[in-house]
Amino acid sequence: MRRRRYEKDGLVLRLPSVRGRVGQPSVPIALNPNGAFSIGIKVGRRNLDALLIDFSGNIRERRIVEHAFPDPDRVFEDIGMLVERLRATLVRAQRARICGIGLAAPLSLDGWRDVLGFAPKVAKAWQRIDLRQRVASLEVCAQYRVEAVKDTAAACLAEFVQGRGGKMNSFLYIFIDTFIGGGVVINGHLYGGRSGNAGAVGSIALNSRGGKSAPNQLLDVASLWSLDLAYGNAGLAKGAWADRRALMSPWKSITQAWLKQSGTAIAHTINGAACLLDLDCVIIDGSFSREVLTCLIDNVEGALKLHNWEGVSAPPVLAGRIGPDAQALGGALLPLYAKYSPEPSTPRPKSLPREALSTRLKTGSMHRS
Repeated sequence: MRRRRYEKDGLVLRLPSVRGRVGQPSVPIALNPNGAFSIGIKVGRRNLDALLIDFSGNIRERRIVEHAFPDPDRVFEDIGMLVERLRATLVRAQRARICGIGLAAPLSLDGWRDVLGFAPKVAKAWQRIDLRQRVASLEVCAQYRVEAVKDTAAACLAEFVQGRGGKMNSFLYIFIDTFIGGGVVINGHLYGGRSGNAGAVGSIALNSRGGKSAPNQLLDVASLWSLDLAYGNAGLAKGAWADRRALMSPWKSITQAWLKQSGTAIAHTINGAACLLDLDCVIIDGSFSREVLTCLIDNVEGALKLHNWEGVSAPPVLAGRIGPDAQALGGALLPLYAKYSPEPSTPRPKSLPREALSTRLKTGSMHRS
């Protein structure tokens, strides 16, 4: 019996019996949080964010390494150090239950060099690096299954599994970090596309640059690097978007200008997406504070009302529930689901993870049973 096997393997726990009015008492079971663990690492343009999660998807530990840009001469040493430190938080028996490492990173770490201001040799180095392979070759990681996926697709996965997405059949997910990006869920499938770029809203063209051939992209306007640039030009500390300072003087006026401009640009993107896809909703999240997220959604909704929706329905805009952890959490979920999600036809306890997911994100779809 599968339940007994799960219990023997330490994956589930028996809960106290529940007696009804008739028949034998039922014996509910639940996931054993200590039954398995997974490590997720977001390789970001400004930091490495590493999480250790348990079998219930709860974050047990977090470690962060800040950097101006991920220098390949240093980043793999830092990743190995982060994995070792997360492992050290578990006792020996628990370390044996780590099922893998999931990496969430931009598909083009060498991209937008002029915007971010890093050296050409660093960009060239990243062009030759297979991130998943390099991490898998680290001594501390060699014993684990290593998965890798685009950072915003990982964030979309986290929202899909643990946020609002589980109740939506089709939606556009938008995540705002150093650059804005996203993911797309269609008919219950997290869709990656031919090259893994589905949902790459940051590259959507906006207005012309006033005579220049190439138009602005959404990421030129609605990304946190542009907000930080505005803070810096005003002589203010960067990173205020992460806390209450963003909506307090002297940052407030700059933040409000960014919110208005970003809201207009994101609304333009949503209008185009709604004309191509029949969306249940659009979910917006980011690395900023929840107060900034609320204000951004207010600006997006206001801008959407200015669009002509004749012939198409405007999708509702919802706030994501995961927040800044979304990318690393999505990465951590990859090996956990790859190893333990049952096949769609396999009976399972009600308290097991809601969705059975494969990890074919980059070239196909992620299935939800």
